[in-house]
Amino acid sequence: MENINNIIVRIANDGDTGYAQEIVDEMADSAKVRGTGIAKRSPEYIVNKMLEGKAVIALSVEGHWAGFCYIEEWSHGKFVANSGLIVSPNFRKSGVAKRIKETTFALSRKKYPDAKIFGLTTGLAVMKINSDLGYEPVTYSELTDDDDFWAGCKSCVNYDILMSKERKNCMCTAMLFDPKDHYKPEETKEYFKEKSKIYERLMRLKQHKFLQAFRKKVNGKSFFLSLFNL
Repeated sequence: MENINNIIVRIANDGDTGYAQEIVDEMADSAKVRGTGIAKRSPEYIVNKMLEGKAVIALSVEGHWAGFCYIEEWSHGKFVANSGLIVSPNFRKSGVAKRIKETTFALSRKKYPDAKIFGLTTGLAVMKINSDLGYEPVTYSELTDDDDFWAGCKSCVNYDILMSKERKNCMCTAMLFDPKDHYKPEETKEYFKEKSKIYERLMRLKQHKFLQAFRKKVNGKSFFLSLFNL
């Protein structure tokens, strides 16, 4: 349990189910504001994650909901996603998102010590948090091939783009933590710091004219791969 600026970050339980509707409403509103997608979840789905002990919630000491994230298991436990990270507008820029991600990551490592942990994000801030934890940018081919996971993207406004690219790319950036083969968080953190401007430009290019700039081949690799030095 963490207390940061009067915000408590902890594993969610059955006493938190009353926040489920507020959480899914904010997920939907946030996606609309950003103009990008997020897999739509029902209050019942969020409640189940809480009851399973696979969710992390942030609350103010007064009991106001501040943030949330949950764990999803794919490919028979070979992959785990820390999904649905959302922070209430009243608590943004407080550092709570990072604490939620750290707590969810630690919970994932405890429950699924051998699983690869991955995420898809359109936000540079989330990329930075992931890098601090030891995630690395990867191609979509390194993520789960579980059809149920990709079916969750159907409610995303960019789903047609994803399918047109045969699930090989989309507006989101893929990031992965492999417990058997990963750099130290200090290394991925420093790498992100060095490449952050490139990542920022890459995201803008995707949003402006998706993938057209990445068709050019550079030394046998796509421009997208060369940017990430893969």
